Amino acid sequence: MEIRYADKKDAGLILEFIKELAEYEKMSSEVVATEELLTEWIFEKKKAEVIFALEDGKEVGFALFFHNFSTFLGRAGIYLEDLFVKPDYRGKGYGKGLLKKLAEIAKERGCGRLEWSCLDWNKPSIDFYLSLGAKPMDEWTVYRIAGKTLDEFSE
Repeated sequence: MEIRYADKKDAGLILEFIKELAEYEKMSSEVVATEELLTEWIFEKKKAEVIFALEDGKEVGFALFFHNFSTFLGRAGIYLEDLFVKPDYRGKGYGKGLLKKLAEIAKERGCGRLEWSCLDWNKPSIDFYLSLGAKPMDEWTVYRIAGKTLDEFSE
């Protein structure tokens, strides 16, 4: 399996993967990202990175990630925001390959952990993550302020 980092010319491809993921997660109406926004935030401001899994030179999966920080560990970690493999390519090791590459990146960069979130209803993904030895963080709940609430709270 070949894995490559995305570059600026891939903004449209990244957006395609995001839209496919959103459709799978039944959240298509929430996607407001554009190629221009992805170019700005991923490639110009360097706030995230993307890797692709390729089969015969064609991108069949992607992972979008960024660094977070653990005060308890005193070091950065990698947070996996999105992992998606096109349906026709699932079960062939591409998801595992992307996660292994992220683990390698984390180790190379001296990070203390690799973590992500998964929707509670997504049993196929949960089973996959558990098979890799990932542990759910049952004691933790994610909280979010976004959109209008973020605007109002920041005033």
